[in-house]
Amino acid sequence: MRILHAYKVYLPAVYGGIPSVIATLATLPREEFETEILVARACGVGGGYEFNGVKVEAVSSLATVMSTPLAPTYPFRLFEKARSSDVVVHHAPFPLTDIGLILLPKKTTLIVHWHAEVVGRPWLMRVLAPFIRNSLRRADRIVVSDPVIVEKSPFLRPFAAKCVAIPYGCDNVYWERLNPDEQQVVDRLKKQHPRLVVAVGRLVSYKGYEVFLRAMQNVDAEAVIIGEGQLRADLIALARELGVSSRITFLGVLEPHEVKQYIHAAGVLAFPSVSEAEAFGLVQLEAMSAGKPVVNTALPTAVPNIARDNREGLTVPPADPVAFAGALTRLLDQPEFAARLGEAGRERVRAEFSQSLFLSRMQEVYKQALQHRMSAS
Repeated sequence: MRILHAYKVYLPAVYGGIPSVIATLATLPREEFETEILVARACGVGGGYEFNGVKVEAVSSLATVMSTPLAPTYPFRLFEKARSSDVVVHHAPFPLTDIGLILLPKKTTLIVHWHAEVVGRPWLMRVLAPFIRNSLRRADRIVVSDPVIVEKSPFLRPFAAKCVAIPYGCDNVYWERLNPDEQQVVDRLKKQHPRLVVAVGRLVSYKGYEVFLRAMQNVDAEAVIIGEGQLRADLIALARELGVSSRITFLGVLEPHEVKQYIHAAGVLAFPSVSEAEAFGLVQLEAMSAGKPVVNTALPTAVPNIARDNREGLTVPPADPVAFAGALTRLLDQPEFAARLGEAGRERVRAEFSQSLFLSRMQEVYKQALQHRMSAS
């Protein structure tokens, strides 16, 4: 089966989030699945490369505006590559894919993997809505990470019969275990920072880092923020203004093994997202695999259904720094309670969110959708 994954960006340009989900899907058995990936450059001349043995093509882009590459050739290249693919997987949201799917050959199976709702920018959505609805109408299957996403989405509700909920998976064995060198680093970090909070994610508005910084005014702890993004300078300035800059370190982008070390050294993962643009939060699974409790927010997405309130973490209202500070403090002050939540999280990932389970479910979706398209043509 020849599968083409279509999205705006891929590894190694960006780690985490949707690119990491695609990378996991690209590990399906190569004797059964031939995978290619089509993306766009953030800016510059395109080209092809291989990543972990998978062919990737990044088309040229004039610039990136509102997190979207301006890549005028992308829809046409998508059409060309779709002609030789059995299955096209549209990792939404990415408007250029929706535009390109107007030309999708009838014989090609289409999976829309709906990762998140597009929020804000109402004028842009008025333009894009017909293209998005066309993609959903054309889709053989629509994959979401949690049933609540269908319930809350005005785009998805009319196509609920085609939707299937498959939660993301995590390489829990990798995130659970430390080799001797990693353990030494973790031990050193714990000694240096006995009350450590870690946050991981792009420095963008919906991640809620402003709320996190304000919460840290009332938390007796140190924090590290792992990730890069357009708000870095603003957040550093805010930390100084709030008087917490001496206790918060912005580490930028780290390698996965370095992220793992900081998570294992921390007492709690902070996940302060403030809008439904945050649909799931893979880093929750990584922290839970490491036996760490999570403080997340009560968004109308899958987020609070992953680390559940008083079961694998604590859930507070979005954009509430006082409540967020209280939850962090409770976990840091009550290590036995935190350890109990962390162990429950580890068991939950093993049972419900393992990478192998995710891959087996997705493999079945691809096969069934292809059979459905073949029988209908």
